[in-house]
Amino acid sequence: MTVLTSRLDTSGAEYAAHRTAMLERLDAIAAEHARALAGGGEKYVTRHRARGKLLARERVELLIDPDTPFLELSPLAGWGSDYTVGASLVTGIGVIEGVECLITANDPTLRGGASNPWTLKKALRANEIAFANRLPVVSLVESGGADLPSQKEIFIPGGGLFRDLTRLSAAGIPTVAVVFGNSTAGGAYVPGLSDHVIMVEGRSKVFLGGPPLVKMATGEESDDEALGGAEMHARVSGLADYFAVDELDALRSARRVVARLNWRKAQPDPGGAEPPLYNEEELLGIVPGDLKVPFDPREVIARVVDGSDFDEFKARYGSSLVAGWAGIHGYPVGVLANAQGVLFSEESQKAAQFIQLANQRDVPLVFLHNTTGYMVGQAYEQGGIIKHGAMMINAVANSRVPHLSVLMGASYGAGHYGMCGRAFDPRFLFAWPSAKSAVMGPQQLAGVLSIVARASAEAKGLAYDEEADAALRVMVEQQIESESLPVFLSGRLYDDGVIDPRDTRTVLGVCLSAIHTVPVEGVRGGFGVFRM
Repeated sequence: MTVLTSRLDTSGAEYAAHRTAMLERLDAIAAEHARALAGGGEKYVTRHRARGKLLARERVELLIDPDTPFLELSPLAGWGSDYTVGASLVTGIGVIEGVECLITANDPTLRGGASNPWTLKKALRANEIAFANRLPVVSLVESGGADLPSQKEIFIPGGGLFRDLTRLSAAGIPTVAVVFGNSTAGGAYVPGLSDHVIMVEGRSKVFLGGPPLVKMATGEESDDEALGGAEMHARVSGLADYFAVDELDALRSARRVVARLNWRKAQPDPGGAEPPLYNEEELLGIVPGDLKVPFDPREVIARVVDGSDFDEFKARYGSSLVAGWAGIHGYPVGVLANAQGVLFSEESQKAAQFIQLANQRDVPLVFLHNTTGYMVGQAYEQGGIIKHGAMMINAVANSRVPHLSVLMGASYGAGHYGMCGRAFDPRFLFAWPSAKSAVMGPQQLAGVLSIVARASAEAKGLAYDEEADAALRVMVEQQIESESLPVFLSGRLYDDGVIDPRDTRTVLGVCLSAIHTVPVEGVRGGFGVFRM
């Protein structure tokens, strides 16, 4: 039998403690998400509504098909920076007239939707996702362009947005711009470079320079409508392809444009997948509050994959890495999940072989992280941990099937790389609130610095300051702990969002569906040299 049997004691004290710790972390993440949802705050939201305008997420909700999910991406972008959480931009994947699309929406309640450095990073990440998965892009535009005080961080890399729009179109990936308000200066090129443009009567203002700039540059007197209004662009310049009478009409037009794209997926959606045998609610009580305590990832797998059915690969070899075949919402996947945290030589070789097999079968890979990295020590170095770890990293780096990563617990050191961390370009990467990621654990890193400092003092014949050492260790541990947390990493777009563990199956299902817009093809013999 390949159906997993759960041994999770949901009535025990240990489960209850784990669940309580996870719920506390979820509450903290929800509070940060609320900051993003608040946009520019009550004053500016009220003013926006008084103008008869919809909020960014309301526009998205009316754009997508009723009762379909919207997978919001990077909602915590900019957390911990000088800019508002969310970076004045909403991005995500939604279904429009049955077509999966990458949707972006400026939040005009926050500095008029102006782009700051984190807005740019978030938009560029959204374009990466659209490219990789060939998703049509629908931009809901209302932005005054760059946030001028931060132009030094925006102007040069900001050209990437223009480049992406032209390359998307050249690749045959449709781009649609719906202009609800200002789209000025550099922002004017979003509709200017899009395949399809919709403008709203009396609302849309698209121009390279507004009336004040035109006056200063040329001495010409003009007004918004004559310079860049919807009526002018629909009748005179020809920039507007569709003229909408209000926001609802504009969204209706956008849906019709997408419906007429004649867009087809490379692979049809599979039907009727059997749900897991175990309740997703139980995912809250699996990961310990203390990540030094191991947990069995099969308990997670049993609550995520179809029918809890999992064909484990090399079950008795390299047991601290679980690998096997399963389905998620009908899509075949290979799963790699850390069991006891540390990756040894056996686990590394097992993973390398499994990744090659997934490429032979054209099967996407799901990486479930809980690793402290590759094993260190004299015996392990002599046993070849470097070359075996390199085999795993080589396989991950050169694999061509889509990768999906979920950070459940620890994700430290080169183990983060071997399990397809951000630098290895997974199609999507999400984190649970329990996750932590850094070069190593806080205590280990502080201890290493202490040992090095002590050795340096001894080499110079100096007395070692134990009080200063203790203070340094505390400071370093606190710094690394704070920089390891998912909210910190998500704020820097090192993941695509911090998700509720109970949503893992749904999130992976949405991503797998998007991935299958293009053919899934593995590499055939194109790996680098494996050191044996």
